[in-house]
Order: sequence, then C-alpha cells, then structure tokens
Amino acid sequence: MTKIWRILLVSALLSLPGVTATEPARAVAAQQPAVQRKVLVELRRQGGFAGFDDRVIVYTDGCARLSRRTGPAVDKCLTRGEMGTLRGYLKRLRLGRSEARPQGADFLKYTIAYRGHRVSRYTLPGSWSPVVRHLEKLLDKYWAPD
Repeated sequence: MTKIWRILLVSALLSLPGVTATEPARAVAAQQPAVQRKVLVELRRQGGFAGFDDRVIVYTDGCARLSRRTGPAVDKCLTRGEMGTLRGYLKRLRLGRSEARPQGADFLKYTIAYRGHRVSRYTLPGSWSPVVRHLEKLLDKYWAPD
C-alpha cells in the first residue's frame, strides 16, 4: 500500500509545471519490481576459483540491480555520467557468438545480454572489455548489502 501512495505522489508531483523526474522519482523507480522495467544490458560473471556469481542488470530508466553470490541483490540508480559512459560503450559493443568452454579450471565466464541477444565468452573481445570493466566498477561501487 505504501508503494502505491509513493507512486501516486511522485506522479502528482511530476504533473506540476516545472517539476521534472529527478533523484526522488528515480529512487521510487529503483524500488519497483524489475518486471515493470525494460532491461538495457545485463552482465553475469561466473566461475573461477573464487566461485564468482555476480550479476549487473541496468534498466533503461538508469537504475540497476546488482548481486553477488555472497549476499542479497541491491537496487541503485546510476548517475547521468555513468549511464552516458555505459551507453557510449554499448554503441561499440559487438556481441558475436558464444565461446565454447575451455578445458581446465579457474575460468571466468562472462555473459552479456543486450538487444535481445545473450552471448557467453571466456575471453573478452576488444568491444566487450570497456562494457565489462564499467559494469564491474559499478558493482564494486554500489553493491553493499545493508
């Protein structure tokens, strides 16, 4: 019931002249269920001796869901600069094809979902590196369970 009131309040405020969607509206958007928002890009990093299972989902509204194997998911809204940088990297992203799993152990598997395609790689192509590094940086910055 509280969520409904918050949404109604934000909607009412946004209908006033001169009021724009800023941080309070984005904070409400971060609390809404993920099924209502469109995914811009998703990164999943799995494997290695450390047993990574990290996920970053960035939505088109500028908010993100960040999770690690060791704790709960965290919802945060990115800054305009972070979103602009990410969108710039995504313009140059070439997904290509999934890569076969190499023999041995301690390999990290990176999976990117973007524009209806999902591709997994064990080595990062040149166009993947900026996207992966940026999303990992956001995960390190914002993932801090309460």
